[in-house]
Amino acid sequence: MNGRTNVVVVGAGFGGLAVARGLADAPVEVTLVDRNNFHTFQPLLYQVATSGLNPADVAYPVRGIFQRQRNVRFRRATVTGVDWEAGEVTVDSGDPLAFDHLVVAAGAEVNDFGIPGVAQHGFPLYVLPDAVHLRNHILGRFEAADADPAAVDDGALTFVVVGGGPTGVEVAGALVELIDKVLHRDFRGSRFDVRRAHVVLVEMLDDLLPPFRPGSRRYARSTLAARGVEVRTGTSVAEVTATRVRLGDGTEIPAHTLVWAAGVKAGALATALDVPTGRGGRITVAPDLRIAGHPEAFAIGDIAAITAGDGSLLPGVAQVAMQSGHHVATLIQRGVVGEGDAHAPFRYRDKGSMATIGRRSAVTELGGGIRLTGTPAWVAWLGLHLVYLMGFRNRVSVFVNWAWNYLTWDRGARLILGSGEGERGTTSTGSDPEA
Repeated sequence: MNGRTNVVVVGAGFGGLAVARGLADAPVEVTLVDRNNFHTFQPLLYQVATSGLNPADVAYPVRGIFQRQRNVRFRRATVTGVDWEAGEVTVDSGDPLAFDHLVVAAGAEVNDFGIPGVAQHGFPLYVLPDAVHLRNHILGRFEAADADPAAVDDGALTFVVVGGGPTGVEVAGALVELIDKVLHRDFRGSRFDVRRAHVVLVEMLDDLLPPFRPGSRRYARSTLAARGVEVRTGTSVAEVTATRVRLGDGTEIPAHTLVWAAGVKAGALATALDVPTGRGGRITVAPDLRIAGHPEAFAIGDIAAITAGDGSLLPGVAQVAMQSGHHVATLIQRGVVGEGDAHAPFRYRDKGSMATIGRRSAVTELGGGIRLTGTPAWVAWLGLHLVYLMGFRNRVSVFVNWAWNYLTWDRGARLILGSGEGERGTTSTGSDPEA
């Protein structure tokens, strides 16, 4: 590699891409490794699952992203470990990858908290195959009800969404829109009543959207309820079977679908690295994001236990991954060229939070105490996601799909692909699912 400093970045999610892009002008050679050859825009996975977008709309080839950045090469492989003494990343195929600096941006995986039946019968929503599997299953339940209307009584059209954070709220809102505005017309004249379909949102805490202010939480809850979502807070899931969801308060819900949006943990690579880990299995890092005992290595994003100024753990959101990626790229470049503080601590800038509930309904909280709800918040949510979406073609496709849906209440991607309904208990790995 021309004798230049070798930087290996594990994971092509938001954090990994931020590191590679941040080193565009640095005198280094970057190797980006991921088990998938594409980057996934996770915030819109729920729209793939609810037939709003096509899978290709939220994914973009990694090699295409870096076509014009000559100091980046991509390696499609699964990382199996790190030989710290040799300074090499071991992979499942091909030669190991030598590094002078290593950045672990391997994302997270779904955490079922050991609840019986979740791994076997739940549908996570964390990687692209999850979204396609869930879409297959949702549409398949309606086809099954058409073939055997008695299945409705058994819970075929009851959809339980677990987790009252942004993902859970967005999935619940999108599901009721899909059912009430699209599938209601698709199955007009069928042998069952589509209006019997039911969406239940379950949250262990006493309210939805814990990171948001009370006014935003109340707005989200009341809007979901007005649209027909049954919101159950202050209770947890105790057990899941193929056709039943039992809650911690003893309630049993007949349901053939459980969407699991209740939490994540660090990916398996965190354990394989033999480094200190903290809550949720996340890698313990110093204030400058270096891994303890390995000054040449960094961990960023969901896999890292990054703390705020008050000592609290930063959430696993895209902004944390991107900002930590930019920071690490800056430190590496400073160290290579010998200018500036190569050990500066990471400072996260909270730019706000957003969650959409459905058409013309969202909550947005920005810096300076700015809070938006309803149509203004919804438009802001749409615009921000279009800006951060990778690839001009994807932006155009998503915009056209959204415009078509807004004007016609129609959705295009109502397809059951593959062998049929999605398999339950899909094993999800993180936004950078290489481990």
